[in-house]
Amino acid sequence: MKTMTVEAAIHNIPQVTEWVDAELDILHCPVKARMQIDIAMDEILSNIAYYAYAPGTGEMTVGFEALPDGHGAWFEFTDRGRPYNPLENAEPDISLPAEDRSEGGLGILLVRKTMDEVRYEYRDGANVLTIRKNWIQG
Repeated sequence: MKTMTVEAAIHNIPQVTEWVDAELDILHCPVKARMQIDIAMDEILSNIAYYAYAPGTGEMTVGFEALPDGHGAWFEFTDRGRPYNPLENAEPDISLPAEDRSEGGLGILLVRKTMDEVRYEYRDGANVLTIRKNWIQG
């Protein structure tokens, strides 16, 4: 798995996205899948940057590994902030008007709906969120 580690800060998200997009170019990832991956990464990395170490700071690592068939990839997001499993939260009720909904939860819902697999584990003192995206090459 290829990895990139940066300070868990919003201003580093474009650098990580460019790195992942370069890897996706090698795999000829379709535009729609790339956009979904980029949005999911932005949601996940933003949450790490804002909440994992607050009010302090720390590092976040993104791992990338192509699926053996080249038609998808695994992405692993790791931080050593306070333990937090975003998949344990109830999904927001999007049938309610925005003003009647609880704050939060839409980002991870988006990740769950656009990725083929999403899982969390607390491993070796770190939060590890793993996503998988498959695509059909045309």
